[in-house]
Amino acid sequence: MLNRWFALLHDIAWIPIALLAAYWIRFNLTTIPEYYWQGVFRLLIPALVIQTICYWYFGLYRGIWRFASIPDVLQITKAVVVGTGITLLSVFIIYRLEAVPRSILVLYPLFLFLGLSAPRLVYRWIKDKHLYLSQSKGKRVLLVGAGQAGEMLVRDMRRKDEYLPIGFLDDSSQKIGRDIHGVRVLDGIANIENVLKAYEIELVIVCIRNIDVTKMRNILKSCNNKNIQCQTIPSLTEANDDNVDISRLRDVSIEDLLGRETIKLDDSAIQDLIKGECVLVTGAGGSIGAELCRQTLAHQPRKLVLLENSEFNLYSITNNLNSMNENNIEVLPLLCSVRDMNAVEKVFNDHKPGIVLHAAAYKHVPIIEDNIIEGVKTNIFGTKKIAEIAAKHKVEKFVMVSTDKAVNPTSMMGVTKRSAEIFCQMLDANSTTQFITTRFGNVVDSAGSVVPLFREQINNGGPVTVTHKDITRYFMSIPEAVSLILQAASIGQGGEIFVLDMGKPIKIYDLARQMIRLSGNDPEQDIKIEIIGLRPGEKLYEELFHETEDYTGTKHPKILLAESRKADWDKFSLQLDDLADACAKNDVELIITLLKVIIPEYQANQAFATDAIMKTETYPVVH
Repeated sequence: MLNRWFALLHDIAWIPIALLAAYWIRFNLTTIPEYYWQGVFRLLIPALVIQTICYWYFGLYRGIWRFASIPDVLQITKAVVVGTGITLLSVFIIYRLEAVPRSILVLYPLFLFLGLSAPRLVYRWIKDKHLYLSQSKGKRVLLVGAGQAGEMLVRDMRRKDEYLPIGFLDDSSQKIGRDIHGVRVLDGIANIENVLKAYEIELVIVCIRNIDVTKMRNILKSCNNKNIQCQTIPSLTEANDDNVDISRLRDVSIEDLLGRETIKLDDSAIQDLIKGECVLVTGAGGSIGAELCRQTLAHQPRKLVLLENSEFNLYSITNNLNSMNENNIEVLPLLCSVRDMNAVEKVFNDHKPGIVLHAAAYKHVPIIEDNIIEGVKTNIFGTKKIAEIAAKHKVEKFVMVSTDKAVNPTSMMGVTKRSAEIFCQMLDANSTTQFITTRFGNVVDSAGSVVPLFREQINNGGPVTVTHKDITRYFMSIPEAVSLILQAASIGQGGEIFVLDMGKPIKIYDLARQMIRLSGNDPEQDIKIEIIGLRPGEKLYEELFHETEDYTGTKHPKILLAESRKADWDKFSLQLDDLADACAKNDVELIITLLKVIIPEYQANQAFATDAIMKTETYPVVH
């Protein structure tokens, strides 16, 4: 409070100082003639009252001199202009500005503005300079990215003794050699190793949101080579606003290294598909299903129906959606299995969905190998039942979420999903509903995937288990996969298999090494990597297309269209009837035999890779 009163007295004192300085300058730094002194007093008395009121009205004392900035200068400008204007107007009305030279109308507000703003900015400069000098023992920091985020971070570091910003790296040639808050832009990002060595850097902070992954890998590799800590700011999908400060920094995660360039979506097409519709999501509580619900809700459906057979998963996603449901869209959580035909029929009768997003499935390869009948019942016949009901109710679009494991399947999970793909394609040709299939690989951090498994094993001290040193997998983030599913749904006309561009596959062994390094440990020395051998049904290399599936591009660069393979509807229907009978008899051997007939390329319990896939280039991973 004392500081605010001191600031007010300081600003009031500048009113007579500015006025006398204006007159003094007007008369060439000589004595002010006696006649003009009456003009000084005529201006001074109303100015003291009016200007003080303007100071308070425009909030000059809500700010802190230590952090004076452009917004404070703008408030001072408003207070000076308005206060001077009202003062001069009142003196004009009463005295017709007698004994007030015209130059005073310009000089007085100018000196008053300088008197109010200069001490504030000088005070901040002195404090910043003092802090900069006091920081000489702080952690030496190199910031990558001299944009808005980097500027905010440097400003925040100036207030903390534990950080000493040494310089920036930025690929803009116009920025190199220039200063931001006294911190020099030293070089381009490609020269990071030289800068780390020359300036004895102790911490690297990446200040670029959604940085190109190749650059991120190179930065981390350089930091690993020098044993230097690397941190980053939250990505656009993590942050709720554009603010950046030290408290929001986090260590680089494996997701930062597996991601790709930001995908540009045709949001208007997705909005046209979903807005005002009743959308039904099956498997709504799973990794993909939950994100489908979140992104669908953002596009304002009339109603969102959640179908889920796990009570806890349904509870979790319902709470999540309720917390983000700003438009009060009706969200209906329904505990139901897609295998229960009567229950599903009632859902369609009651809510009449226009769009069905079918994500319900058993997906874990080893589990389904040990539970073949349940896998067939859910992945094939669960899909068959809900697809037939959707066609019966003339749903506009039915989107099935498939997997790269459906291509040349070696697992029960893959062959059941391929069978479901075929059924949806054939049903599309025999109904008014548009059946669309989307196929993609692994999603980072989905339930049961390799990333959370490795993270848990590392936290437990190892070993990290890898099935084969050469095994590779495709990866994309959950939000990315779901956004492309919705984009494919918006452009699909029925009968298509859309394949999401997964980029290049990644070696799981290299992924394990990188995750160990990110945890601050050394692979093989601190935490061992154990090769345990391929599990039943597991492939060495995954594929996105069958060798007979020619593929073409679509209007979206990240979505490819696989040419459909023709099948005989009557023959396929009879084969499914035989498969259903085998399930009813719990005859696992017959089920496997029938699936080999239905999907001839199915090779049970074999690690399988085509020559083309074995030659596929993998992503480089930092070692």
